[in-house]
Amino acid sequence: MTIGRVANAAGVSIDTIRFYERRGLLAKPGRSFSGYRNYSDDVLDRLRFIGDAKRLGFSLKEIKESLSLGVKSTAECGPVTRKAEMKLAAMNEEIARLQRLRLTLRKMVETCGGQCAPTRVSREAFAQRRSERVVEKRRSLWKS
Repeated sequence: MTIGRVANAAGVSIDTIRFYERRGLLAKPGRSFSGYRNYSDDVLDRLRFIGDAKRLGFSLKEIKESLSLGVKSTAECGPVTRKAEMKLAAMNEEIARLQRLRLTLRKMVETCGGQCAPTRVSREAFAQRRSERVVEKRRSLWKS
């Protein structure tokens, strides 16, 4: 199969395939007599695996490690399971953080009733507090 046909079948660009070759995610294909790349049908499975793994949040480095362990499908268990569990835990932490942020923002909107706007006084007060902290920090450095 030519690079264009592989790209179309996998739903990726030709440049993506070449990039994956350079990064070692795809083996260099054989060449035809005229110099065109000749890909086997296996490359489509590998490209699907790479795409699935990327959608699950794995980096290209992690995907390459998984491929080097012989994992050919996102449905396979084995050595990749621990990494997937760690990725899932990180996603859950991020979701929890975003939910806390959403709750805070919702409370802010409800409390202000859409009437909150930064005032000149509040900006000046903020600037004053900031300059006081800078001065105090400089004083503490001089005392050390």
